[in-house]
Amino acid sequence: MAETSEMACVYAALILHDDGIPITEDKIKTLTDAAGIKVEPYWPPMFARLLETVNMDDLISNIGAAPAAAPAGAPAGEAAEETKEEEKEESEEEEEEEMEFDLFD
Repeated sequence: MAETSEMACVYAALILHDDGIPITEDKIKTLTDAAGIKVEPYWPPMFARLLETVNMDDLISNIGAAPAAAPAGAPAGEAAEETKEEEKEESEEEEEEEMEFDLFD
């Protein structure tokens, strides 16, 4: 039920923003009621308060930008180390191949 309530409020906020209507608790409740979705009572005021302090255009245009950058940072460092190790192993193998002489063939 919580996921449904949360998503209903997200969609209501997006609809209100798209129509240029201020995002308020009452407007969110009106839209969710009109859609026939039962929303837990704490979601609309929480969304309304949150979205008072956020620029919706920035939020929409930067969806996924910050969260994607944070987790990608750690594996990128690990991947770089792995790449260096692989390159080192490859260069060692190449050196060994170059040193092999077929003197007794």
